[in-house]
Amino acid sequence: MKIIAWKRDRLKELVELWNKELAVDFPMREDLFVQNSFDDVNISYGSSYIAVDDQDHVIGFVVAKRWQEEIDVKMDPKRGWIQVLLVDSAHRGKGIGTTLLERAEADLKGNGVEEMQLGGDPYHYFSGIPDHYTDAQKWAEKHGYIKRVDTYDLINRLDKKYDLPADNSVAFSILKKEEEADLISFLERCFPGRWVYETMKYFEMNGNGREFVIVKKKGQIIGFCRINDSHSPFIAQNVYWSPLFEQEVGGIGPLGIDANEQKQGYGLAIVQAAMVYLQQRSIETIIIDWTILVDFYKKLDFNPWKTYGVYLKDLK
Repeated sequence: MKIIAWKRDRLKELVELWNKELAVDFPMREDLFVQNSFDDVNISYGSSYIAVDDQDHVIGFVVAKRWQEEIDVKMDPKRGWIQVLLVDSAHRGKGIGTTLLERAEADLKGNGVEEMQLGGDPYHYFSGIPDHYTDAQKWAEKHGYIKRVDTYDLINRLDKKYDLPADNSVAFSILKKEEEADLISFLERCFPGRWVYETMKYFEMNGNGREFVIVKKKGQIIGFCRINDSHSPFIAQNVYWSPLFEQEVGGIGPLGIDANEQKQGYGLAIVQAAMVYLQQRSIETIIIDWTILVDFYKKLDFNPWKTYGVYLKDLK
């Protein structure tokens, strides 16, 4: 066994290994893997590795990230992420995974990282370790990671039609391209951090606004909800696993309402509006990823689909 550098020329083998081990739950496409594991500027190429056997076949890999964007959106520069760590099941129990993890952690620590997270990275695949991968969770705990919370992906198979909320005090609409600055200004004020970053990247990739539902009060944006489908400018997290479905899949989230306007039902209303707009686009199944608000979304017929444990480790 040999550990080599993270290289795009191994793309086909890396995706083949992923699908050999994970395709039943998480079918991988090459364009998604390139987007998340090669093109993201936060990938720490010096901390990401490939394990090959004596015949030079890929038998494992680890993708590590740390915040490297030049734009300031209040992301923690001391947080590091393991996006994915995978070893061929035929080669497990030989310490390959441990070697990959320890090398990634050591390099990230040398670059100022003080806390590690499994999943949850910018352009992440998973919010944490899937709950039914119990061996992986036990392995993470053995290596010093502690579970902090469970998160959920939810699903609604849309067996009924939804209508726009009836509320004359606010207006729901799809964002217009000329409202880009207004949306980013709203997010910077109310939700600084990852959501600002993701929205900036969306417009960087020539997004025209069709992926954002907004709610306005007296002409001002007081809330937003992201919606995704197969026509979005990049593959968004809540439609990653759409190859599992024969019909068209849409995604909802993230979403947020100005703190000064909460407790008035606008949050649930904007989700309902988002569902209406997706149904108008002939979407038959909607996924919400990475949430803890199971009871909230149940009011609109969403149910748990996948569960993840969020694991963190202190490197200090």
